[in-house]
Amino acid sequence: MARSTVLLSLVAITAAMLSGCDEKGKNTPPPPAKPSSHLPSNSAPAVPNPINDTTRVETDPCSAVPTATIEEIGGKVERLRTVELAGGLNCSWLFLEAPSTVSAGLLVGNKDGLSALYAQNSTGGLTTFRPVEPVGGHPAVIYANGSEGRGTCTLAVGIRDDLVYTVIPHLSSGNPLVSDPCGMATRVAAAAIKNLKGS
Repeated sequence: MARSTVLLSLVAITAAMLSGCDEKGKNTPPPPAKPSSHLPSNSAPAVPNPINDTTRVETDPCSAVPTATIEEIGGKVERLRTVELAGGLNCSWLFLEAPSTVSAGLLVGNKDGLSALYAQNSTGGLTTFRPVEPVGGHPAVIYANGSEGRGTCTLAVGIRDDLVYTVIPHLSSGNPLVSDPCGMATRVAAAAIKNLKGS
């Protein structure tokens, strides 16, 4: 199964430079992230158990969920790749029954987390906005801005007050979950959160 990296991320280089060693030569873990004191805002829920160490998944989004788990959820995967998006790096899994895909990653470019979505919704900037049951104990929202359609769903889960993990399935009629893309998104997000907590 081929795996290609579209971008040599500056984040990865920076992380490597900053992950210093102590006097015994052992790797020093990165300091915990410090969410802004103004978060949450716009009636967004607080993330009760924030995950501070997300560096690995920020730089290698495909490490968040094993391909075997994706296949258990949505069928045989033909290939996966890392994709650069405006908000950060995503992993895109292409199912054998193309053109079905599911993409997921941390939106590091959004420093307001779920609060940004709640703010956008409050000003009428979203065409779909639906808070859903927590995923792995983390608050979550299904949202869209005119991209609704069969086989498509966008799920954002609060990892910290200043960070969300998004999952976006685009499923064709050949995929068994085409009628429940949000169910797929929820299962992918739950697997990612489990792995993030164990990292």
